[in-house]
Amino acid sequence: MQNIPHIELSEICNKLGEGTPKSVKQVFGGDIHTSWQIEFKNAKFFLKRNKREVKFLKFEEYCLKNLRKYINYENLVVPQTVFHLEVNNVEFLLMDWIDMKNNDQKKLGKGLGEMHLESNKYNPKSFGYPIQGYIGTTNQIKGWENNWIKCFINLRIEPQLAFLKKDFLEIDIKNKIMSKIESVLSDHNPMNSLIHGDLWSGNIGVNKMDKGVIFDPACWWADSEVDIAMTRLFSNFRSEFYDNYHKIVPVKKGFKKREIIYNFYHILNHANMFGGSYFDQVKLYIQNILNM
Repeated sequence: MQNIPHIELSEICNKLGEGTPKSVKQVFGGDIHTSWQIEFKNAKFFLKRNKREVKFLKFEEYCLKNLRKYINYENLVVPQTVFHLEVNNVEFLLMDWIDMKNNDQKKLGKGLGEMHLESNKYNPKSFGYPIQGYIGTTNQIKGWENNWIKCFINLRIEPQLAFLKKDFLEIDIKNKIMSKIESVLSDHNPMNSLIHGDLWSGNIGVNKMDKGVIFDPACWWADSEVDIAMTRLFSNFRSEFYDNYHKIVPVKKGFKKREIIYNFYHILNHANMFGGSYFDQVKLYIQNILNM
């Protein structure tokens, strides 16, 4: 059990205009930050603390605020940020607390579909993101491309391949991968949407009103299928999620191949972050992509 240093807690309370908290309970789950539930007499908050040099939580705050612009609050909830704070080079992000329960994912699917569709109405003409970001602890570089294929290759796949340990892949194999990705994506018309970007089961939930909840984003403007592909990476989303999502955003021809290509990005990232058996998965994905 880890406590919040007194000087940091005092700064947080002062910024909130609150006195001593009623309770402070550590919340476990992630391995990048430490988190707590902080409860006062009339309010309850979720606090994340980052003591790394990289400002992950500043990026997270930006993403959460961005996502909230496009959601239908009847079906989907994105945490409301209260403030971002730095104390002695330690970074904090305070958000409203959301009580969650294990319930069906109908509104989660519907709400995500609505978010993808609504953001598509107001999207930039280009794919990418205006600020430096992170996927886990790995850089997700900023920048824009007018072409979706160039965006996915130049801003996402090539940087991950460059992070791989030396001599893991030969140059000609890398070139073949790029060529195959370009070939498979060339006949696809992507729906440019603001995506969550790290949509696995650990970053979603359902609140007590049965509304879907999404958090811990790694946003960028991308093909909406990138989010759906990742939901299938660890197979922990329910059938009602997909049924309700695809009522709003129908499945497009060729998705199964694109699912492998889009998840290749996350498998590369896992290999770069954790190593081990993920390198074997990278090789398997490469084989599957080259055989398309």
